[in-house]
Formats: sequence, C-alpha cells, structure tokens
Amino acid sequence: MTNVTDSAALGGPMRPSDRRGRRRVTLVLVAVIAVIAIVLTGGALAYAKQFEGRALPGTTVLGQDVAGSTPEEISALVAERGESVTVAVTAGEEQHEVGLADLGVSVDADATAQAALARDDSFTDVLASTWSGEHTVEPVVVVDEAAVADFAEGLVPADLTSPVDAQVTFDEEEQTWNAVPGRNGQGVDPQHFVDAVQQHAPALEDFAVEQPVEQIAPAITTEEAEETVGTITTLLEQPMSITGADGEPQEVSAERRSGWISVVPDESGQTLSIAVDEEGVREWVTARADKDAVEPKNGIEQIDETGKVVKVVAEKKDGLEITNTDAVAEQLIGALKGVTPLEAAFETKQVKSEVEKVDAPKDEQTDAEGTTPADPTGEKWIDVDLTSKTVTAYVGETPVWGPRKMVDGKEGNETVTGSYEIYLRYDEQDMTNASRYPEGHEKYYYTHDVPWVQYFHRGYGFHGAPWRSSFGYSGSHGCVNMPVSDAKWLYDWASIGTRTEVHY
Repeated sequence: MTNVTDSAALGGPMRPSDRRGRRRVTLVLVAVIAVIAIVLTGGALAYAKQFEGRALPGTTVLGQDVAGSTPEEISALVAERGESVTVAVTAGEEQHEVGLADLGVSVDADATAQAALARDDSFTDVLASTWSGEHTVEPVVVVDEAAVADFAEGLVPADLTSPVDAQVTFDEEEQTWNAVPGRNGQGVDPQHFVDAVQQHAPALEDFAVEQPVEQIAPAITTEEAEETVGTITTLLEQPMSITGADGEPQEVSAERRSGWISVVPDESGQTLSIAVDEEGVREWVTARADKDAVEPKNGIEQIDETGKVVKVVAEKKDGLEITNTDAVAEQLIGALKGVTPLEAAFETKQVKSEVEKVDAPKDEQTDAEGTTPADPTGEKWIDVDLTSKTVTAYVGETPVWGPRKMVDGKEGNETVTGSYEIYLRYDEQDMTNASRYPEGHEKYYYTHDVPWVQYFHRGYGFHGAPWRSSFGYSGSHGCVNMPVSDAKWLYDWASIGTRTEVHY
C-alpha cells in the first residue's frame, strides 16, 4: 500500500488553504497577547493611581511602613512620636524627666512628611519602587545647641551656680581687718549634654543623659584674703611719723591709715589689690601742714601828729610756711603702698611781717559817720581799745569811722583781749546765759531781739544795746555794747573774717 505524504509537511509547496489557517492562528495569538497586555497595563495603571500624592511602596518612617499614607497621616505620626519622647536627666543627685521641647529640640513633622513623598509617583517609578526594596526616611529634627546648653546650665540651682569670691573687710567698731571666706560654686560642661542630645534626639525614642556637676572654685580664694589681711597688719605695724614745724615727730596712727586703705579686686577680677586713697592722704597732709603753718600778722602802732608811737595796738608776728607739703604726701603714699616705715618731716621758711603805723584817734572826734579820706587802701580791721572804751574802724592805716564810745565787760566778766576775726553774725538774736546760770540766779539774763550781733571770739561780740542811755564805761557781761546806730554801721561795714584787735 502506498502512503501519500502531505506536500507541505514534506517541504513541498503549501496550499492556499493551509496558509490561510496559519494566518488565522497567528492573528488569534496576537489578539490574545494584546488582550493580556491591555489587562496588565490597566492593572498597573490602577495600581500606580492609588499612590498618587501618597508615600510609595517601601517607604518607612520611624521603622513603620507608611506606603500609601498621606502627608497629613505621616506628619501626625511623627508629631505624636516627638511629643511622647521622654528624656531622663540625672544631674548630681537630682533627677528630671523632660520632653524634647523642654530641651530646645524641635521636630518638623511636616518636613518629614514631605521628605517621605519626595520620590516621583509616576507610573514607572511606582512600579520600580515596588521591586526596589525599603526606602527609609529619617525624621527632620532640629537641635538648638544654645537652648540645650542653657538647659544644662540651669540644672544647677541659681543660688549655688556662681562661686563667691573671698573678701577683706574692715570692722569700724573693732578697728580690725578680717578675711571673709569664699565659697565654691557648682557648674556643668554644657557641651557634654549638647552632644548627647544631638546623638539621641533624631531617633525620637526615650533616652537618658547623665550630666556631671562640677565644683567651681572662686577666683579669689580664702587663702588669698587671709594673706592680704596679713599684709595690711604688717603695714599698720610699721612705724610712720611726720615731724612737724615744732620739731616734734607725730605718729600717723594705725586707725588713720586704715581709713585710707581699701581692698578691692584688681582689673582682671582674679586677685585682691590694696588701694590707697591718695587724695585723702594729700588732704590730710595739707591740713596738717596748714595747722603747723603760721600766718604772718602785721603789727599795728598808733602814732601822733609828730610820728611818735603812742600805743602798740598789736604786736607783729612773723609767719611760718611749710614748703614740702606735696613731697611729704608722696612719701606717705609710697609707704602705704610699699609696707615700709616712714620718717618724714615738714620743711619750713619764715615769712616776715610788718608794722602798720596808724594815726591815733582824736578823743574829740564824735561825728557819728566819722571822716573817711578818699580811697583808703589796705585790710579792713576793727580796733577795740579797752582803755579808752572806744571802737574804731580802719582800712589799712586809715581810720574810716570812730572812735565811738562803747561799754565793755564789767569786773568778773571782762572782755577778752587778743587778735580775732568775726566768725558769726545775726541781724537780730535772743541772748541768754541760761547754760551757765539757771533762771532766778542773780547773774541770769535773757534779752530778746538784740540787734546787729557780730561774734569775734566764742560768745564775745559786738551788738547794739538799746537798753543803755550812755556809753564809755565797763558794765556788760563781756560783749562790746554799742549804740544801735553804731552797731548797725559796723555790721554793714564789716563781714565774716574781718580782723578784730582787742587791747588795753
């Protein structure tokens, strides 16, 4: 039996019907593939569509999968976690539990959410993220180093933070110098705390920090204050004296020296410095020099018309001037600064005085206003003659008023003699001797409204005496009583400091 083989199968020419069948099969396959592609593409597009505006697959925040989450959801997650973080802080023996915000740490939840959505949500990127694995997003955490440092420093109580420097004080009552002890402060190194917060805060998990509290010594120690007291004690024990114009050395007392000394921190604030009140020293030395100095006093002699001296009103006295006041002051200042003994001395020179010749007053001159020559020159002064019971006003050598009759002190209340200056004046004053004699005593007096009073020595002075009708005798309690008009003239003419010579 003979088998007939299909010519197509044997490589012979394909019949038309066979070619049409093959095309139909191909078309069917293509159609199937197209349908499958359309289905797959549609599904992929639908898959990608659900991640539009949301976190892509594989995105994690704080270890949590946030794929498909909105920015608001991610922000809420981060914010809640940030607010729940507790930081346990140990400082010395004190323990505190605080939140991140208390430390100056801020969590930017919105920025973290935006970072989680930062990848492109295009179709291809969505498909790529599905196969690319986990994408971790770190939370955005900002650490304010200055605020964290302030918190660390605030862990020490305010009253213990600053060390207290030792001081040196002077007890006025006891006249002693004393050292006031210093006190250590407490402090922290804030950088240690800042580093720990920077390390742990971004994880947004509870953590603990141990902050060491350190002792801070004062800049000026108790030992230095005690040493300074010892230096001052040595200074006050050193002999210091200034020889006066009379040749007698006078000690500069420890009490006075203490008044010129003060102890203060130096410009750096790191050590104590003994300061000397140089201006106070100079003022004191000047006062001492002024006390030793003697103003020259011109003598006054009354002469008659022939030039003959008829009375010596005041003896002349040469003066004495201190010539090295500034040098002595500098020596004393140097001794106080250098803790060395002092033996200084005032140097002097004599200042010559002169004798002024004045015309002897004429007893018959009774004109109330006196006779004033043209342009008298010289010092104003008042002559009180207890022998003639008169008061005369002079300008230099020229009598310008008087002599005027007065009443001086009676026996037992004599008016003082000597050279004085008017030091106190009242146009009206009540006068009494109640401080010496009680009311009712035979010597007690109280006189109201005494006019034109000028004191020249203690309770001795010029004043009007309206209760007297005559003058030219001794009868007062020591003052120079004058007619009211004369007392007023002298009051208007004289002034504080007007020289007054009282003599027999």
